[in-house]
Amino acid sequence: MLNAINTKILLAILAALTVCGGAALYQRDQAAKTAAAAYKAAEILQMQKDDNDYLKQQNEALRKQVEADKKLHSSAAAHEGKTWKNYIP
Repeated sequence: MLNAINTKILLAILAALTVCGGAALYQRDQAAKTAAAAYKAAEILQMQKDDNDYLKQQNEALRKQVEADKKLHSSAAAHEGKTWKNYIP
């Protein structure tokens, strides 16, 4: 009878250890999934930041080009009267 009680106690201890081990494995797996998701989110944020920086540079270049074109066209319009008077066909 004592042998049966000892066996039942050992089986209960083994079951408890199995549950603890399973919980530890589950927790480690969840931590790995969370870390992977955080890495992916950081990657996406970095890509968005790079795209945003690129678009800012493109917008700034376009803005500068427009300003240069405005100055060029404005000065040409100011001298328009002189050009047709000096034109010799």
